[in-house]
Amino acid sequence: MNRAVRRFQLGGRQRQYALSIALGCSTAAIYGAWHNQRFVLADGGQFGEAWRTKPTIGAQKASSPDRIVGRKGGTASSSESQDSQTASPDLVAPQPPPPPQTPGQSVFNAEGDFPENPLQAWQHATDRVTAVCGSFTGFDMTSIRERVLGLLVPTWVRMLPAYLNKLQDELSMTPWSLSWEIWEEAHDPQINPEIIWDARVRVSKELCAEEQAFLRKRRPQTARALARYLGVPESEVHPEDVPIIGMCGSGGGLRALVAGASSYLSAAEDGLFDCATYSAGVSGSCWLQTLYYSSIGRQSHAHIIDHLKDRIGIHIAYPAALLSLISQAPTNKYLLSGYVEKLRGVPDADFGLVDIYGLALAARLLVPRGELGISNYDLKISNQRFYTDDGQQPLPVYTAVRHEIPGDVNGDGEQLAKDSKLTKKHHDYFQWFEWTPYEFFCEDLDAGIPTWAVGRKWEGGESVRRDNGLALPELRVPLMMGIWGSAFCATLSHYYKEVRPVLKACGMGTLDGLLAGKSDDMVKVHPIDPAVIPNFALGLKGMLPEGNESSIHEAERLQLMDAGMANNLPIYPLLRPGRDVDVIVAFDASADVRADNWIKVVDGYASQRNIKGWPMGAGWPPEENTENKTVDQLDQTQQTAAERIKDGEPPTTPSEKLQKGLSHCTIWAGSKEERHGSMAETSPPTPIDFSADSQAHQLMSPHAGIAVVYFPFLANEKVPGVDPMKAEFMSTWNFVYTPEEIDSVVKLARANFDEGREQTRRTIRAVWERKKGLRLGREQEAMDVARRRKFRTGTAAMRHGDQFGGF
Repeated sequence: MNRAVRRFQLGGRQRQYALSIALGCSTAAIYGAWHNQRFVLADGGQFGEAWRTKPTIGAQKASSPDRIVGRKGGTASSSESQDSQTASPDLVAPQPPPPPQTPGQSVFNAEGDFPENPLQAWQHATDRVTAVCGSFTGFDMTSIRERVLGLLVPTWVRMLPAYLNKLQDELSMTPWSLSWEIWEEAHDPQINPEIIWDARVRVSKELCAEEQAFLRKRRPQTARALARYLGVPESEVHPEDVPIIGMCGSGGGLRALVAGASSYLSAAEDGLFDCATYSAGVSGSCWLQTLYYSSIGRQSHAHIIDHLKDRIGIHIAYPAALLSLISQAPTNKYLLSGYVEKLRGVPDADFGLVDIYGLALAARLLVPRGELGISNYDLKISNQRFYTDDGQQPLPVYTAVRHEIPGDVNGDGEQLAKDSKLTKKHHDYFQWFEWTPYEFFCEDLDAGIPTWAVGRKWEGGESVRRDNGLALPELRVPLMMGIWGSAFCATLSHYYKEVRPVLKACGMGTLDGLLAGKSDDMVKVHPIDPAVIPNFALGLKGMLPEGNESSIHEAERLQLMDAGMANNLPIYPLLRPGRDVDVIVAFDASADVRADNWIKVVDGYASQRNIKGWPMGAGWPPEENTENKTVDQLDQTQQTAAERIKDGEPPTTPSEKLQKGLSHCTIWAGSKEERHGSMAETSPPTPIDFSADSQAHQLMSPHAGIAVVYFPFLANEKVPGVDPMKAEFMSTWNFVYTPEEIDSVVKLARANFDEGREQTRRTIRAVWERKKGLRLGREQEAMDVARRRKFRTGTAAMRHGDQFGGF
């Protein structure tokens, strides 16, 4: 039988089905088939006439086997149906198919779709519902919940229980767990040889023997570097004439790290860094030194900047990255070893916020790209002597401070603040501690211990070994990084200074006055506890120099924190007697270089220690109404801008106002001559101006003292759009830098260094020529003294054949 094909006479619904299938809308086609019953094909040869004539009723089998439902709702007996089915095919006329239904007509209002019996209609409807529900057979509703959670909840949150369970298993100390393996290696002298070394406290004002040996070996290296830097033959540079240069970076979190690396890179490219003997750091610049003296930095600031681009695009506290590193090999052992040794070896040790902070810093900064090229050799400060023993690199100096509160033995500053109301006023101060690869030292105590012995217990100047006869390994770098950068451990007084301008600006003068009256109490309270390490000065009260009344002799632990609380520039260690620094190059990337004025703060330290040669009064010039500056800054800026616009001049930005007073590079020279009068009566030194010969001669004077080359991190016209005072990404509390932001910091640091490049070179040359002249003068004087002595004893005459000499 030939199948009839309708070409141009398709009804509305038939066209809809055809278009649905042709356009690939399978879902629409299937839904249409279910909604409008099924397709009907014309099988009769007279299809044309049949489709155009009056519709004929076509019988269909009902869902019930007993009857057939017709279009009018009537029924036919089953016998009649059987007779029609058994009739001869030749006697049965061909039945034309039913015509298409009216377009838009629903199946629920079709006359033949529902039986007369209501129960039959209910069954008909429930059958359809059952058919629809059957399509969901085997569908897991849990998958919907997981997909919704996946959209709303981060992956690391859902994986957090697994991370924590794995970390708990690794730290359970069960055999062959990670913590068990770390603790076993802590008892292995081949891995940690310092555990069998004896150590004792060294009490002396002198530099340790290792540092003195370093100075002797560094001098020839700096002599060759100075010849290259000044462009003179090496034969003209005597090692004794080479200026001892101390280079230092400031604190300020990642801003100080990135800006310091950029400034040091500029100095290294110019040849200045190779001339340095010391490199000192505070907070973020301590992190910079840690990277430089490691397998990651490879003693190249360019490599450090590339490393930072790879690593600090993610926040240090991002849980997914941090948990992944501390729960997977090999980084888990690399990062957690110091904490396991500390908590297992010191039963009363604390694990606080500073420890977690150090762990997060190390996970971001001490892990290279790819996370496989880690080296356990980078985890100890004492191992950095590998780069300094032969004098090839400057000696790094790391700093931290201890808050000395008289009478506060157990570190309960809050209770002491309450008790101080009933007693005489106490004066608190900060004690500076420094690390080098050779020694951990406190100048206030004139005492120190070997760096490899930091972390073990002490009593009466001797290290106390554990029951097994071994000492603990050296404290690891991740713990140190947390201490060096723990600015959040500041006192309430420091926090108050930060928010005081905001209180005044908001009209909260009453609250400000109330808090100002509590300054003596707030200065003794730390809302966040500092980190602690065993105290090497315990029981040394009778062994230390006279006049030292610190409570440190009775405390079992040292509470150490960010040295930026005392001074955000690590200049104090560079002024230590015996180091004899001639030139200090300071790169200041503090949050507010002018308001903080850290160069000026050094005056008090130099006066107290009677340090000769420091340029007293150096720093930013004083401002009037400093207290009201922040409150009135907005009004003043608006008024000044309006006046300048009226005069046809562009408005001055607050950043431009900040830069007035000092340039991008300012140089001061101290004097070794005795000064009379108090610091307040002493006039500040005039910055060196090499265009004036009279000022340049200050550096050449035999009485000239320390030369200070100061590079504040300020905005520069040569790098538009980058202002440290305005850029949000340069905030101290920002821990995410994009590669583009790092590049902008590098450009700004280069531009600022270029501003003072020639001034710095002329300063170094002047100090070199001064030392050379002094050496030649001493040699000439020694020759004159020897000649006079010979003439007095007659030795010179006899050597010249004096006839009265018996020859």
